[in-house]
Amino acid sequence: MRAVSSSDMVLTRQGLRFAGHVWPCTIGRGGVRTDKREGDGATPAGVHDIVGLLYRPDRIARPVPWAVPIRPGDLWSDDSRHEDYNLMVRAPYPWSHERLRRADRLYDLVILTDWNWPRAERGRGSAIFLHRWRRPGFPTEGCVAFRPDHLLRIASRIQIGTRLIVPASLA
Repeated sequence: MRAVSSSDMVLTRQGLRFAGHVWPCTIGRGGVRTDKREGDGATPAGVHDIVGLLYRPDRIARPVPWAVPIRPGDLWSDDSRHEDYNLMVRAPYPWSHERLRRADRLYDLVILTDWNWPRAERGRGSAIFLHRWRRPGFPTEGCVAFRPDHLLRIASRIQIGTRLIVPASLA
């Protein structure tokens, strides 16, 4: 593993350290785990590359030139029995999935990590996103969540290859 660089995002007990700031955030209800499993609600320890950014074009402007719009019918497969597990898919999709174009604003902006992607190992857990929080201190299902304006500022400063570092010492 390469040394931590100034372009890396590092999760700490105080928040996410990135771009000269500590950004308050929430993590999974299961805490940080080195042995992440499907359904445990944990945020996986490790070094996770940023591999994409999705946004709702009907709600926010494109945050960076390489962001991909979330369209009606965009879903994320979370069915570990299916070959599309942990991939973006399109409706209609008869297997278990999560809607990316949600009625609430949680996924108006989604930063994608490479957790268990692109070749998902069944049972290790679906995608880990950076997204908007429900409210301060409210845990996620394993993702890392932020205040909306902070998430937008983080998104404007990252690039493909920025790393999210989740130390095992937080476990």
